[in-house]
Amino acid sequence: MDIKRLSVTAGRDAILSAMEECGGVIIEGFLSPEQVQQLNTDIDPSMESLSAGSKHFDGWTQDFHGSMTKRLTNLVTISPTFARDILDKDLVHDLCEKVFTEESGTYWMTTAQVIEIGPGNKAQPLHRDQMQFPIWTKFGPAAPEACINFLIALTDFTEENGATRVIPGSHKWPDFSDYGLPQDTMPALMKPGDALLISGKVVHGGGFNKTDGNRRGVAFTFQCSYLTPEEAYPFMIPMETIKKLSPRVQKMVGFRSQFPKDSPGLWQWNYEELARHIGLMSN
Repeated sequence: MDIKRLSVTAGRDAILSAMEECGGVIIEGFLSPEQVQQLNTDIDPSMESLSAGSKHFDGWTQDFHGSMTKRLTNLVTISPTFARDILDKDLVHDLCEKVFTEESGTYWMTTAQVIEIGPGNKAQPLHRDQMQFPIWTKFGPAAPEACINFLIALTDFTEENGATRVIPGSHKWPDFSDYGLPQDTMPALMKPGDALLISGKVVHGGGFNKTDGNRRGVAFTFQCSYLTPEEAYPFMIPMETIKKLSPRVQKMVGFRSQFPKDSPGLWQWNYEELARHIGLMSN
């Protein structure tokens, strides 16, 4: 089974159908060349000052993060291009609403990070993004999506420089404790501006960078809003930045209350909308 490729103009239903069939789909032209250039300009200073490697001490996490890989988070603060052109992109929310609304009602962003795989970084351990919520592993393929992940190429993604590797069809395996083998994977080859959209159930991992250049992409993941995000955005993003963002983006990063299906509400202040308490709503 191959990873299907569709134009960004293919529309929500065609893109989701391809993801549901294969576990992932490449959306060509997700960002324009100008948007790619501006996003790289936004993040270049922070990437220059960032050290490669993991801040954790256990071996598996160090391998997962990559000894020669840089990971830049808090992109809403660092990059206006990310906050405006990516996190508020209509197609992103058309896809998320279709994935999450029926089962869970609402969703928010768990993380957004630039991942720059440097020369010599070995392949990342194969994994499913939903594995940090262990109950989903026990549920298997029949469970609703816990999360979906967009990975936008900001440089060429080639087999030689560490393109993300995916096992198409692994989102349908009966045993989610099975992560397959490296030889089962295939690379998601992309040009700058293309995006790989994957189910939280599909097995994947960053590839081995055998070149002398960097492979840079930005990954941003959405999940059911009753699950804890990876990034604690209300402690990271200044209020002056939040006030410039749309209500939709404010909700994605935890500055508005969440109302999952069949719930009286989460993330509230005294059982009122959080946004009202912190001054983002006038009444």
